[in-house]
Amino acid sequence: MKKTALKLLAGTALAAGLAMPVYAEVTPQAVIDHYAAIAQAKYSDSLAAAKQLDRAIEAFLAKPSQETLKGAKQAWLASRIPYQQTEVYRFGNAIVDDWEGRVNAWPLDEGLIDYVDGGYYGSESDENALFTANVIANAELMINGESVDASKITPDLISGTLHEAGGIEANVASGYHAIEFLLWGQDLNGTDAGAGNRPWTDFSTEDCTNGNCDRRREYLAAASDLLVADLEEMAANWAEGGAARAELSAKGISGGLATILTGMGSLSYGELAGERMKLGLLLGDPEEEHDCFSDNTHNSHLYDTVGIMNVYMGTYVRPDGSTVSGPSIAELVAAKDAAVDQELKADLEATLQAMKAMAQRAQSTEAYDQMIASGNTEGNAVVQAAIDGLIKQTKSIERAITALELGAIELEGSDSLDNPNAVFQ
Repeated sequence: MKKTALKLLAGTALAAGLAMPVYAEVTPQAVIDHYAAIAQAKYSDSLAAAKQLDRAIEAFLAKPSQETLKGAKQAWLASRIPYQQTEVYRFGNAIVDDWEGRVNAWPLDEGLIDYVDGGYYGSESDENALFTANVIANAELMINGESVDASKITPDLISGTLHEAGGIEANVASGYHAIEFLLWGQDLNGTDAGAGNRPWTDFSTEDCTNGNCDRRREYLAAASDLLVADLEEMAANWAEGGAARAELSAKGISGGLATILTGMGSLSYGELAGERMKLGLLLGDPEEEHDCFSDNTHNSHLYDTVGIMNVYMGTYVRPDGSTVSGPSIAELVAAKDAAVDQELKADLEATLQAMKAMAQRAQSTEAYDQMIASGNTEGNAVVQAAIDGLIKQTKSIERAITALELGAIELEGSDSLDNPNAVFQ
């Protein structure tokens, strides 16, 4: 993109300021432990889905065709469902936030990776000298004035040299969105109907289109291998004895509960309502959507919302239909202030319904990038309703923080919501 089985666990003493909840078997420590168990399940499912994607990509590269490309795309779309539900763990868990940019960074200057349409994309950038470096077409690159050997495209080259090359965040070379770009190609439709339409022949060794098909195949295979490796790392971090669990445990009871609510509130407000939704709506810009090449943004937003809800409720439905359920922070809030709990549950449900309405519109009427187009009053209203739901639920999350007497917690903000005039400066 041209852009910068249910088991309630017993516990002992509570942290100062937290009274024993009505349901004595539901302790804050049990809630924190179950929060980590849900993370383990989510990242394990994300890893399993990434492995399925990798197999689909291998099948595509072994026998390139329209059908095998479709299979790889379908596997990518399926992989987004469990992964997006993990994003609520990003905020408040530094180990996740520091890692997340390797797997889900956006927007990206895709010209770093492959060919782009110059008329649509532009040909130069004062901010990013690698704006159109096109590593697939070039075996040698200049990065910060130094020559880089890119003759072999490997996971190490992508992660160690290309990703955020030159210290520029837009130089996204790895993760879901790099793979998305390679599978779909640029979406050149603006606010008209249609997603990216890369031909399968871009990966054919016999009927190669747009040149460098051997290197494009290398890049796709390496990026897919890297995604699996990155998710293996985070799944291990949330396993029993893993680094993410240790980091969470070190925060104590109050810190652990604060982490849960920080993730919920920051994803709701600054990240999702603000940077991923309101910004694009303000600008009317089809480039400002999360899954911009595949037109899958409606699902990414929906499953982020599902992720927020399942952390609060302590229940996660896995891709195979089984459920992970246990002590929830909702029960702790209800024990302290039943009205706040009911309000927050109602707000979460209202937002979920607004997101579902947006997703239904995307599947039946127009894609998300069309909904945010300037002048599309009806489409804009559908997106704004989801944003409004996220904002309202954030206020209820703040009341839950107060009810649990956790003190001041700073949630992520966004100029798009807090200072929209700055967006246009």
